[in-house]
Amino acid sequence: MRDFSTDHSLLSINTATVRKQGDLVQIIEACARHGIRAISPWRDQVAAVGLEAAVKAVKTHGLRLSGYCRGGMFPADASKRQEARDDNRRAVDEATALGAVCLVLVVGGLPQHSRPGSAVSHDLAGARAQVEDGIAELLDYALQVRMPLAIEPLHPMYAADRACVNTLEQALDICDRLDPGRTGALGVACDVYHVWWDPNLFRDIARAGREQLLAYHVCDWLVPTRDLLTDRGMMGDGVIELKKIRAAVEAAGFDGFSEVEIFSELDWWQRPMDEVLRVCIERHRSVV
Repeated sequence: MRDFSTDHSLLSINTATVRKQGDLVQIIEACARHGIRAISPWRDQVAAVGLEAAVKAVKTHGLRLSGYCRGGMFPADASKRQEARDDNRRAVDEATALGAVCLVLVVGGLPQHSRPGSAVSHDLAGARAQVEDGIAELLDYALQVRMPLAIEPLHPMYAADRACVNTLEQALDICDRLDPGRTGALGVACDVYHVWWDPNLFRDIARAGREQLLAYHVCDWLVPTRDLLTDRGMMGDGVIELKKIRAAVEAAGFDGFSEVEIFSELDWWQRPMDEVLRVCIERHRSVV
């Protein structure tokens, strides 16, 4: 396992971690001040400052992108499917312009939640079929610009609204059907918040291997959790076996950044940005 104790050169900050403390350019500048080499920005943050300004800031400060958040939200009724298609192609284009390692896909749940305005449906199997069809179509487009797509399975509590792909096994089954040659064009983003509970986690990390492990996200699961979306913990404050999971990910061949992604309305979003980044660095060296 790689030794993180002496530096933080393999730390990436998902910019949601400090989204309430500044805009994307300010976040990039703060990361550069702290010697953080990589980020993973969100599309709304890029839109707020403009794609050109975001690209310029990344290049000016010599940062890399461990990913780009997010494409997906595929399920939709007939009136919204072109919207979903166009939106995902724009996400690929933005990720390419920014030089991202991959575009992370949060695939969506039932159509009315994935694409508001869609007719109400309770057909979860149908939503999952739409997800696979949508990824297949987007993959054809992404291959043209060589932008890898990373399916991020989300905890089952989000199956209805955010992601009906809920385990690494489900995500890898899609990858194997759509990219049987394991070319690296399609893989997974392994976020410990969403997969730590899975009894098949270590089996499926090994199954993914170097070719399909495209991104690795860290935070912690708090007990009690006060909000299922915006109460993620800082690494070391919860119950996830972080070092054990990272050891498995690296044994499978992953050699990329450890990306800190924390949504924390009640705690970390209330603290100064420099404090949050300092703690991310400290915990990256000591507990991740």
